[in-house]
Amino acid sequence: MTTDVVETSQDELATPADEPLTVAGIRAAIAPVLRRLADTAAERERTHDYAFDEVRALAEAGVTLLGVPREEGGAGGSSRDVAELVIEIARADSSVAQALRSSIMTGNQIAARSPLPRRETVLRRLLARDLFAGTSNERSGGASGSVNTTARRDGDDWIVNGEKYYSTGGLYASWFSAQAQAEDGTIVRFTVPVDRPGVELLDDFDAIGQRLTASGTTRFTDVRVLPGEAVVAGDLVLDNPWLGSWAHLYLASVEAGIAARVLDDAIAHVREKARPIKHSSASRSVDDPYVRQTVGEIAARAQSARASVLLSAETLEGVRGLEGTAAREAGAAAAVHVASTGVIAIEAALTSAELLFDIGSGSVTNRELAFDRHWRNARTVANHNPRHWKQAVTGAYLLTGEEPPTTGLF
Repeated sequence: MTTDVVETSQDELATPADEPLTVAGIRAAIAPVLRRLADTAAERERTHDYAFDEVRALAEAGVTLLGVPREEGGAGGSSRDVAELVIEIARADSSVAQALRSSIMTGNQIAARSPLPRRETVLRRLLARDLFAGTSNERSGGASGSVNTTARRDGDDWIVNGEKYYSTGGLYASWFSAQAQAEDGTIVRFTVPVDRPGVELLDDFDAIGQRLTASGTTRFTDVRVLPGEAVVAGDLVLDNPWLGSWAHLYLASVEAGIAARVLDDAIAHVREKARPIKHSSASRSVDDPYVRQTVGEIAARAQSARASVLLSAETLEGVRGLEGTAAREAGAAAAVHVASTGVIAIEAALTSAELLFDIGSGSVTNRELAFDRHWRNARTVANHNPRHWKQAVTGAYLLTGEEPPTTGLF
């Protein structure tokens, strides 16, 4: 994901809300929205119905500003507060949580004071409750990470042509960030409004899960990028080059939210619908010892995922403000910590989603319940970067002190 954003006339309309934001206030405001999302998630999954109204309500409540300092118009929440928020959104609907990833991460960049071109512009857009999307991913062949989208000069402007995939949250967003390659090989990072002529957002995401994340193709056809909307990628050397850690903790938070929702569904189904199998020793499913054991295992896995995510969030919080060697050492350790959390959260979500089917008979597989979405959604999130790499990188760090890769995946 690229997050270079820029000045345009729309920024004149971006003013902070009148009432100061607080963590408690945001959580209270979004509680009814999350209930609506949770109640409608299965039906929307079946009918491919995007939650436009609910996502807009979450944005208006200030979810992207939860971690932004209060003196800058945010709620002043900690990294743990933000991770808890993501877990709760994913618990209601993991597709919505994933679709908000770029937007909430943009707020986190402001909070962490990460290197961010035109930071004040980004902040104004956040205060205006704008949403963001962006990706560098392409499906046009070539080595992983190669850029085939082109940018050519037209006076002071750039003209961009190409396609990006995995445009998570694109259909909800006001701004889209990406990168292109100039004729001399220079990488140009740009941000444009999604309604700019030549920008086309396609709802063609074709994964088995996370189908409502709006993660399909973004097509650029002779899109004009103004001088203030682009920056040429530089060779900035960071004290802590593992800025991708929070992005991957976000994914772990989504997995933890899925595990929590599986537990919610397991409890509700056993209490309200399930019947014990014929040779059960119990007359009610809630009394069946194996159903109890299964629900208990799901609970343990959901709890472990949540606890690990929140501990990693606190670890990342401790890296903020460090400089020099201390920042590099703490950043590497935090990246490894997040990698292990990703493994825990992925396996908790996948296993819990499978165990859900052990709490009932054949009817628990009925399509109207849409319980299969939990495993499909967890599996799709998990494939963002395989947990085997996370384990191998963690082992290398612990055994030899080898630093994690700085590719953005750790």
